[in-house]
Amino acid sequence: MRHQLIALVLGEVPHEVRGELFPARAGKSKPVYSQAAAPAQVRVGEERVLIDGRPVVFQLRGYPPDVLLLEASLDVETLFDQKVLALTEMLYREAYRLLEARGGEPLFSEEYSVFAVSGYEGPPEQFLDHAAVMASLLKSEGLDLDPKEIEHTLQAHIKYGMNDMAVVDWNGAFLFDDLGDFDEDIELLVLANLQLLRHRILDRQLDERLTRLGELAQKTADGRPFRRSELASGLRETIRIRTSSISALQQLDRQIRLIGDWYSARLFDLTARKFRIEAWRNVLRGKLESVEDIHSMIAENFSVSAKHRAEWYQILAFFVLQIGWFLLIILEFWYFTHH
Repeated sequence: MRHQLIALVLGEVPHEVRGELFPARAGKSKPVYSQAAAPAQVRVGEERVLIDGRPVVFQLRGYPPDVLLLEASLDVETLFDQKVLALTEMLYREAYRLLEARGGEPLFSEEYSVFAVSGYEGPPEQFLDHAAVMASLLKSEGLDLDPKEIEHTLQAHIKYGMNDMAVVDWNGAFLFDDLGDFDEDIELLVLANLQLLRHRILDRQLDERLTRLGELAQKTADGRPFRRSELASGLRETIRIRTSSISALQQLDRQIRLIGDWYSARLFDLTARKFRIEAWRNVLRGKLESVEDIHSMIAENFSVSAKHRAEWYQILAFFVLQIGWFLLIILEFWYFTHH
């Protein structure tokens, strides 16, 4: 029997990730065209480190333009032991060190643990005797959990064959397969984490945009002048954010659902529910609408202000013209009285 601990970390990096195209992993059951559903992944390289005195290889891959994936796998004697938590933390510390060395920010990253068991005989339900330890590992929790919490955690599972099972939670997943066919499951878990990270990055961008729009709106409220270029730049930024959100967030979700009721789509849906992806989408939709509303209001105020300025210019020009006529009359009067 083989027990594998797999640590996954995805993080935003400040530069474009480049490398050789990494082929999609084989799956249990999905149509041929589904390979085009996943976003392109490139092979960036690898890093060899020592973890608890053992050599570990971190595979570095990227999702263009700016997300780096670090993946490490380690065989252990048994996964059904609380000591695995300490080993998981060691893997994450090393992964974040490598991420920060490449300019990544831990604040905008996602970590996920996969506990994979293979080479056994019989149905995977036999391992539910270790339910308490499994739930603790899935939640990265060292405390003894309440039986109801344990039951609730292990309810989120999916099966494809008689001898396989995937139990999914927010921080990790237990994968059971007597043949060790984990590639597709791991890829789908990575994609769900990627989608969550993309949502968080877009949420930050929208917050930054709302802050800048708030400053611009305050200028209009105080009657302070601002350049037309500020308004144009803001409009371009709003369009860019709107476009990127549609392309980056909706494409993967749409393509995965095109697969229909296949195993991959059902596993992705289960993970997305755990990650509250739909709630994130609603929050982002609301912020996008707020950005557009505030921008429209500022543009309208700018137009009104420009109209008022034009009216004042016309009034001023009228008085200048009147003064000119008055001076001309005085000059003519002086001319006729002296000649």
